[in-house]
Amino acid sequence: MRSLFALLAVSLLAACAGPSYTVDDGRKVNEELLGHIRSFGAGEKALRPAIVRAGSLKDADCDTQWELPFSVASSYDWSEVDRVAWVRGLGVDERLTVVGAAPDSPVKLRDKIEEIVGYKRENTEKMLLELADRRDAGRPFSVKLAGGKVVSVVPFKLCRGYTRLAPPNSPVIQDYHWLMTVHPLEVARVDMSEDEALWTVLWAQGVSEEGGARMKTYHYGSKIVGTVYNLFTIASGIKGAALAADAAIKAAQSAAAGAATAVLKQQLIDQATAAATAKIRDGITEAAQKITQQQAINAMQMAAANRGSLSGVAWVASTVFEKADAWAYARVEKLNANPLAAFSLHQKLIEKGLAANSLVLDPERMSALNKIAETRGRGDDVVAILQGLKPEDLQVAILDMPVASAPKAFSYEDQSDLATESQPFAHGLIDGMLGMPLESANAK
Repeated sequence: MRSLFALLAVSLLAACAGPSYTVDDGRKVNEELLGHIRSFGAGEKALRPAIVRAGSLKDADCDTQWELPFSVASSYDWSEVDRVAWVRGLGVDERLTVVGAAPDSPVKLRDKIEEIVGYKRENTEKMLLELADRRDAGRPFSVKLAGGKVVSVVPFKLCRGYTRLAPPNSPVIQDYHWLMTVHPLEVARVDMSEDEALWTVLWAQGVSEEGGARMKTYHYGSKIVGTVYNLFTIASGIKGAALAADAAIKAAQSAAAGAATAVLKQQLIDQATAAATAKIRDGITEAAQKITQQQAINAMQMAAANRGSLSGVAWVASTVFEKADAWAYARVEKLNANPLAAFSLHQKLIEKGLAANSLVLDPERMSALNKIAETRGRGDDVVAILQGLKPEDLQVAILDMPVASAPKAFSYEDQSDLATESQPFAHGLIDGMLGMPLESANAK
């Protein structure tokens, strides 16, 4: 009888112990995914303070969004072994875990959020939805952390155009939209300075401000965008959003296959990109090595090919990249930061052979941004950052290269309306997720 009571007591204690969370048990994990998780974390640590810094600008002339002084991720709904990788890489388990935070954020790196104004669910996607709702309400709210500590979180406004990173299991995804820019994870593989992170944030806002009206007219007309829940989850580590990113890549490839001209264009871009990648990396063994003029040219051509490969709303966004550069340059100056961070980040990326992103300047953007720098008396500084290479010399040499990045005169008819019920991502990841309901978000 005593043993029966003891067994019942143990069972009751186990039932009261609450959910158990993944720990690192030392097992073998996917090392590639682990590397992407760590890159994601490094990027979030750099970007979140920059996002708060950008909010201090208080630009009265821009459309605005609400933000938080921290970012979160979760391994909820990932496979068991991948959850171990999240713990090993960033200390992230199934709970909302802080992966990026400004210095004065009330929550710190690796804090676990247990409750949001008393709301608690084991389903982390529902917790994330609650956090998004509280953020967008724009009013202070409380969160309870693991261990019982309760802190007050104050959302803040900043110019529209969230800056996000691709999820670790879809590291190459990128998209440009008036609500958000999603960068491929390779941009987080360099050690961004504070000013370089600020440039990245302000540039995304510049894309929104300079191209927002054009992007809306291209696809939506007067249509009002609905839920932003999916936007919040894209780079949160939530599995559903990460899978959607992967689906967007496949959908875009499938859509392109529907037209012979699109296939031919993509083949040319793929060939140029592959050749440029090989040439960039040839002879570059470490970031500190001085690159040659030809390697710099190859990198800029790869950036041009990357820009040329964009489609849907992102293609429309690409037509204002130069304007976004100028927009960001002026506002970096207003925040007393170094606007030449655009050039130093460009240089860091090409030194590592990472040019399939929008932060490496293609020929037209390099020329236009350098002209702005020269008007500020910073031309010699740009040359120094580029290791003695002059932008005008690069421009002349690039004229003989096979891939042209110069956008033609903008026309809404240049791209057909490929979005259908069977191809919801034809206009891009962000556009597709805006119209894609998630069952987990339907009920609290």
